[in-house]
Parts: sequence; structure tokens; C-alpha cells
Amino acid sequence: MGAKEQLFEDMKTAMKSRDKIALSTIRLARAAVKNAEIETGKDLDDDAVAEVIQREAKRRREAIEAFEKGGRADLADKERSELRVLERYLPEQLGEDEIAKIAREIAQEVGAAGPRDKGKVMGLLVQRHRGRVDGRLASQVVDKLLEG
Repeated sequence: MGAKEQLFEDMKTAMKSRDKIALSTIRLARAAVKNAEIETGKDLDDDAVAEVIQREAKRRREAIEAFEKGGRADLADKERSELRVLERYLPEQLGEDEIAKIAREIAQEVGAAGPRDKGKVMGLLVQRHRGRVDGRLASQVVDKLLEG
């Protein structure tokens, strides 16, 4: 079953079980996928659908951060719930230790000597592990690696 079909089936399940958070989150994700299809003028494959869902998850993470800074724990909790729903459709994310290990290998491969070579390392890291690497975390790990 493809990613779009899975979203549709999960939406039906959420309707039947009256799970309002899952239902609204999946509807928003399906709308984002549909909008991306309209923008590109073609049907999205599973990888492209995963990228759209990744963007939606990133928006939730940023909203959580903003709501916490603004002292709105109630809205941050709602965003966390939506993020948990979206994470079901994403590949498992690499942890900080795994990213550091991969970044060291890539830095050695490209001969990265310092902070100026961050772009080379980040480019390959994101390219090789698309969808499994959080860009912000990877950036922090690569910064630490290249500074030391």
C-alpha cells in the first residue's frame, strides 16, 4: 500500500474510532500532499509524500518551540499530539550518536578540515540519509565535529 493510500485508510480508521486529533492531522497532511501535487502538476510518489509529511512535522516542531517560548503549554501539547500522528508516516530518525558517526565518516571522505567545510559534510549527510536526519540536529552535530 502506498503512502497516500495509507493516509486515506488511517483517516477512515480515525473517523470510525472518533480520534479527533488523528483525523484532523491526517486531513491536513492529505491536503498538504494534494497541494504539492497541484504545484508540481503530477501525482507524488511515496518519497515525495514522505517529504511533504516531513515538512508538516517540521512545522509542528517549530510551533511547539514557539508556543513553549510564549508560555502556551496547552497549544504546545496539541502540536505534540499532531507530531506523534505524523511521525507514524516517517522513517525512523537517526539519533545524535548515529549522525555523529556518519558525519565523521563523511568528513574524512571529503577531507573536511574545519567549519568552512560544513556545507560539504551537510550536503552529503542529508543526501545519503534523506528523511531520516533532522537538519537542525545534524547541523549542531557537524558544527561540534568540525570545531573540535
